[in-house]
Amino acid sequence: MASYTRKEARDWARERLDGVANVIIPTMTSDFKRLNEKAIRHDVETTIAHGFVGTLACSEVAITLEEYERFVRVAVDQAAGRVFVVHHAVFNTLEDNIEALKLAEAAGAELVLLGYPPYFHPKSLEEVYRYTRALCDATSLAVMLFPIPTWGFSRLDPADLPLPLLRRLIDDCPNVAAIKAEGGAPHIMSAIEVHRAFHKEVVISSPMEHEYVPLAQLIPIPFCGTNYSAFYGPVLPRVHKLIREGRFDEATAVFHQLDAARKAFGSVPQAGNGLINRMMWKYEGWLQGYNGGPLRHPTARVYARDMAALRRGQEASGLNPTGDADEAFFAGRHPA
Repeated sequence: MASYTRKEARDWARERLDGVANVIIPTMTSDFKRLNEKAIRHDVETTIAHGFVGTLACSEVAITLEEYERFVRVAVDQAAGRVFVVHHAVFNTLEDNIEALKLAEAAGAELVLLGYPPYFHPKSLEEVYRYTRALCDATSLAVMLFPIPTWGFSRLDPADLPLPLLRRLIDDCPNVAAIKAEGGAPHIMSAIEVHRAFHKEVVISSPMEHEYVPLAQLIPIPFCGTNYSAFYGPVLPRVHKLIREGRFDEATAVFHQLDAARKAFGSVPQAGNGLINRMMWKYEGWLQGYNGGPLRHPTARVYARDMAALRRGQEASGLNPTGDADEAFFAGRHPA
């Protein structure tokens, strides 16, 4: 259970959401029948070693609700309070998401990243409000709202979750404690608007590395996550520290150092039609010491050309990717 009450959620977020949070993706055994718990524990330890303050337990893969609950429980057990675990609320229906939320809360997750199912097709922003309010009301956990075009709400408003809607949710739900500001992406106007309106009340996250590093030098942004930052190994937590210390020239130098890796990341198919290629993310983390290994089908794939591009980008940016042959990724560092 959470270490704070529903009314303390914003205080908890203000204290703990200071840093960078990555994403860990569940690994299956080689027969794809069950979770590889040793691999999950390895990824949590690598997350901690790299300096992250939290990690999202990714649910956007082929996994049952019971397996996901176990995934969260294992991650929380291994973290032992050293990082917080974020519940990924993107199951099929509102009812499924409420059930998953209660399981994740009981398993020890401390933050909720609130998303929306592919078959949730609201006719109005009022429907979005009701869905979001129902999930917030179903838990005592701190909730991070997530405006982004992925949900298809751009047809209702170009900001995806516009300010009046966010205002209502912040006023009506005391456990809304953060906003992952990607509304209107790839443009940053909505993110700036959200920061201007709400940063004194809730934590605003700038999750995109290429936006966070420059913007955080101009406006106070305490949190960067949850995101693909495992691709950069321990670098982004270090950059966050530089920015918080006002060492902007050094942070900017690292930003430029990462240019080749950033361009390599952007050159391969990370997502399509609203679904992130989690196998690609798994490989990107594997290059930096994470477990890699099997994901249950259906999954997007990763090809040799993409692996080569990502490896070369990391090498050119001085990120020292693993010397292991790419074929080792498919078994993972702790095969079972």
